[in-house]
Amino acid sequence: MRLTKLSGAFLRSAAYERRFLAKNPWDLAMVVWIPLATVLLIWWIFSQTQITDLPIGVIDRDNSPVANTAVRYLEASPTLMVKQTYTSESDAEASILQRDIYAVVIIPEDFSRNILSGKPAPLVLQVNAQYGTHSGIIQTSVQTVASTLSAGVEIQRLVKQGMAPSQAAIAYSPISIQRISLFNAATNYQQFLASTVIPALLHILAMVIGATTIGRELRDKKIGHWYDVITNSNVDENQHNNQYDITNEKTGFSENGTQSRQVCISILLFGLLGKYFWPLLAYSIWSMLAIWFAAPQASVAISSIVATYIGLLLLMMLSFFLGAILTLNSFSLRMGLSSTGFISAPSYAFAGVTFPYIAISDNAQHWSDVLPLTHYLKLHIAQLQMHAPAAVSLPIVYGLTLATTIAMLLTTLLTKRALAHPERWGAR
Repeated sequence: MRLTKLSGAFLRSAAYERRFLAKNPWDLAMVVWIPLATVLLIWWIFSQTQITDLPIGVIDRDNSPVANTAVRYLEASPTLMVKQTYTSESDAEASILQRDIYAVVIIPEDFSRNILSGKPAPLVLQVNAQYGTHSGIIQTSVQTVASTLSAGVEIQRLVKQGMAPSQAAIAYSPISIQRISLFNAATNYQQFLASTVIPALLHILAMVIGATTIGRELRDKKIGHWYDVITNSNVDENQHNNQYDITNEKTGFSENGTQSRQVCISILLFGLLGKYFWPLLAYSIWSMLAIWFAAPQASVAISSIVATYIGLLLLMMLSFFLGAILTLNSFSLRMGLSSTGFISAPSYAFAGVTFPYIAISDNAQHWSDVLPLTHYLKLHIAQLQMHAPAAVSLPIVYGLTLATTIAMLLTTLLTKRALAHPERWGAR
């Protein structure tokens, strides 16, 4: 009998929420269309997996064969594109300010003469360092071009002195670096950014849904009626329009709709699970789509995919209940949404994906450790990008499970408190 009551509360709450979503297209869009569009749009934005053809300018004041070779090397670099040759630095600066180019390479007028006389012959690179990614790629590519050109000039000089070409190459650079990229060797920005940005955006949307799903019941003074529906199969949802709207002129509250209720914790918990059933079902599908996009289909173990998917589902569920907690704690949907934005929106910046975790301040590290997204992204990167054994990330799965369980219980207790204080219903 007890199990029947709990399952009935779950089913009636899910039916209640289904009817609401069917009548409110914007709330339905937050559950279905907006997250789907988010996943597809982010993946499309990063569909060009590598950064190529960054536009730069050249000021050639030497106009020598060696200078022309340097320009050809710059054009041949896959990450650079010599968009225009300028005659003055002011024109190049104007193009940089208009973002037509991101850097300008200046070849001094005595460039070839200095090379022939054995003097230093630097290429001058002026780069817009405001764009960190662009700047880093351009500096690396120009440095590679300069090193290649310098090596060629020096090897030719040694060959002319009678040294064999192979010996000249060794003599010029006896120590070299053999670089082995362990993870993301192709510098795939879909794998580096898109696959981690999508869970971060779903986390934000899930917290918003968590705040609004229970918050609108408080705002519209219907949370008591919702509890009556899930506890009594004979209560019709439409009764709120008549029986529950008898307003007391002195207090301004509905005499029946806003009365205090005796609450059963277990029934309330299953009612909340039913209320969030449809968002969780939808976001489980979007999570599956995100994992499918992020996982290289032939190289990731099934255990890693399963662990990552479970971790993302737990993150979504935790996000729903965190949003609910923030709203229920303040009795205000507006405050709940504001707190949700404050916590979830900047969480990606603290996760250690784009900026090293060990380089941020101690206080920022403490805040990062509290955020659930940080721990999920550690699991995500370890399993889908570094191909670590699934056992390495199991503590994170256990931690997310514990956090989700605690959040569910806290949401239930805060909902019970809200039902006991009808005088605070209706706050915006």
